Amino acid sequence: MKARKALGSIVIMSVLALPAFAGGKGEIQKYFSDAATRAKATTDPVEKRQILDESFNTMFTALDIAQTLPFISKNDSLGIARFRATLREKKDELAGRNGYVRVSDQQLNAFSSYVVQDIEQADEVITISLVTLILIILLVVLLV
Repeated sequence: MKARKALGSIVIMSVLALPAFAGGKGEIQKYFSDAATRAKATTDPVEKRQILDESFNTMFTALDIAQTLPFISKNDSLGIARFRATLREKKDELAGRNGYVRVSDQQLNAFSSYVVQDIEQADEVITISLVTLILIILLVVLLV
């Protein structure tokens, strides 16, 4: 019952928040830009990796929740899957999995900037409706 109330609240908030989040894609870019800024602010490579990894994991959780909601269209679900795949590649590169060479400690700052730039460019390729985008942003905010 609590899950239904929470889901209902999220849906209502996303409908009411349409005007406030008109630049939704910019909010996702800002989320990763903030993570990159936090990573660059520390000198410890382990902490840098942890910040970047946690930002990916939080976004994956939000995308997974959004994609399983019954009111998400097939087009939005495909857009979420494409965006998730793009992020998975970046996370694999960070960790050196699935055929990628691990990002060296010295290149973590450049990698964090690269992730932000790639997400900015992904906006042109990946399309997600505004309501779904707002829902993802709200989920990220709730998860952080």
